[in-house]
Amino acid sequence: MSGNTWFMSSLNDTLEEDEAEYLHFPSQASNRRLLCLKGRDMRNGSRNSYSLAWPGNLPEQAVLLKGLTFVSDSYYDYKNLWHGFNALTPFIRWSMKNGCAKSSQWILYHWGELRDGTGSWVQHLMEAIYGELRIERFEGRVGDGSYCFEEAVVMRHNMGRMGKEKKLKLCDLLRCKASEPCGVKGGNVEVNDRGDPLITLTLLMRRGSRSFKNASAVIDVFAKECERVSGCQLKVVQSEELSFCDQVRVMSGTDIVVSPHGGQLTNMLFMDRGSSVMEFFPRGWLEYAGVGRYAHHWMADQSGMKPRGAWWEPLGNKDCPNPKDDIDCFQFYKGGKVGHNETHFAKWAKDVLNQVSISKRGELSAKRLKNPSLCAC
Repeated sequence: MSGNTWFMSSLNDTLEEDEAEYLHFPSQASNRRLLCLKGRDMRNGSRNSYSLAWPGNLPEQAVLLKGLTFVSDSYYDYKNLWHGFNALTPFIRWSMKNGCAKSSQWILYHWGELRDGTGSWVQHLMEAIYGELRIERFEGRVGDGSYCFEEAVVMRHNMGRMGKEKKLKLCDLLRCKASEPCGVKGGNVEVNDRGDPLITLTLLMRRGSRSFKNASAVIDVFAKECERVSGCQLKVVQSEELSFCDQVRVMSGTDIVVSPHGGQLTNMLFMDRGSSVMEFFPRGWLEYAGVGRYAHHWMADQSGMKPRGAWWEPLGNKDCPNPKDDIDCFQFYKGGKVGHNETHFAKWAKDVLNQVSISKRGELSAKRLKNPSLCAC
């Protein structure tokens, strides 16, 4: 009963060692009863409700939906890359340990309110695993709006309880499955004409909130340090201009990603295990963001990347007008922009490039392959 359970609040999750919490209907935990929902409301979750029913004694007006249904009841926003990833990937882990089971339909709730879709990035990722993503909107159905499910799996939490090795295997599967439709293939570590391993340093930029105040100055710093390392090649990409497959292709060829904090960093998922992440924050995030500032540090850890630290903008044009209220101050600073420190950035880039160069030479001598095939489902 810990965490957010929304309108299904009286049901206890099934807990398994090193796995995400879940509910399964029918099961021994539900006394073999089916899950039924009356949950069409998209504005007020308190108007949505559930019940349990015996298979032979369903509510008179209820519609029975055949097959397996995945129900997400989350506080995460499905339109956001990082939020959608955390809300829906526990279903993939459940599929992996249950014969690669695929659902006939999905039902999405956010704060107990029905949602009719995901963001494009999340949809493409799920379709790489499951094929067509059929999201049930309860439209055109007969009866009083009650629906029961032949089989249903409900997730109300993220991957927090999942063991690290299982998270790594899950991310390996996602990386592999997303690579296939985007034409990304593994291969040997590439070298330049001097025999030095190629190192791709990608600046993954964003516009608007949490973008760099002076992007050209930041690019110049990393370009100069990259030029000093044999085999280093710099890429500068604008995240908003990339399709899903563009993001997969760019990141699968990236050894070091440099990016401000934001949803675009979720694309580190597509980098090879052991790749490096350098993250940048606006002013106020260090003091007021709480655990949210660690989101992509956790993402790096669970996907097998190496977080190489973070830089926190110390300056800003204005001070928080209400410094005694942490929530107000975070909202004030949340969408700020990120400055730069040429001396610090240059030394940081030099150190990370040196570490990655040593690691890549080790890979080259061991003749390791990039992107090994781990598409288990």
